[in-house]
Amino acid sequence: MHEYLTDGAEIYRRSFATIRAESDLSGLAGDAETVAVRMIHAAGQTDLARDIRISEGAVAAGRAALRAGAPVLTDANMVAHGVTRARLPADNEVLCLLRDQRVPALAAQSGTTRSAAAVELWGDRLDGAVVAIGNAPTALFHLLNLLADGAPRPAVVLGIPVGFIGAAESKEALIADAPGLAIDYISVLGRRGGSAITAAALNALAREEEL
Repeated sequence: MHEYLTDGAEIYRRSFATIRAESDLSGLAGDAETVAVRMIHAAGQTDLARDIRISEGAVAAGRAALRAGAPVLTDANMVAHGVTRARLPADNEVLCLLRDQRVPALAAQSGTTRSAAAVELWGDRLDGAVVAIGNAPTALFHLLNLLADGAPRPAVVLGIPVGFIGAAESKEALIADAPGLAIDYISVLGRRGGSAITAAALNALAREEEL
């Protein structure tokens, strides 16, 4: 018979202690550090810390927006399913429009991916929203183009798409464009990202306690 730790709270405590012991979090402010620990926990890779980028006001802006009842807009159902609803402070709406019946035609008309076309449907919901893009670089690129064209500003953009084509470039664009667009962001440099890390960052915004 295998012997193993069965106390869930103790597993979390030891996990987060290991993350803090093995990760260089020195470049992150206090509130950003808590979010980064959650992201590293989801990835299972302590070296993720060196690639995490969190703008100065991102955590405060995201938490304030959620407390005010702002919706969470995401590009992937996996991100939406990863949100711990009990953590949301105002029973916030979590919305992914990827399966909206308008999306296929809009994608064909625009010559883009369905993920990018779904972003087009966010419309006025963008104003003050918490945006979480954890899968498609095309969705992040399209969002940045919409914002540059004058679309309503979200409170914060979690731009953490994963992949080999366009993912790194889309996140670099987010970080470069953010000051001019007057938006806050949470991101991960390079190819790494994905639904689990993005949902973990969202859950960390939703509740300040680390455990």
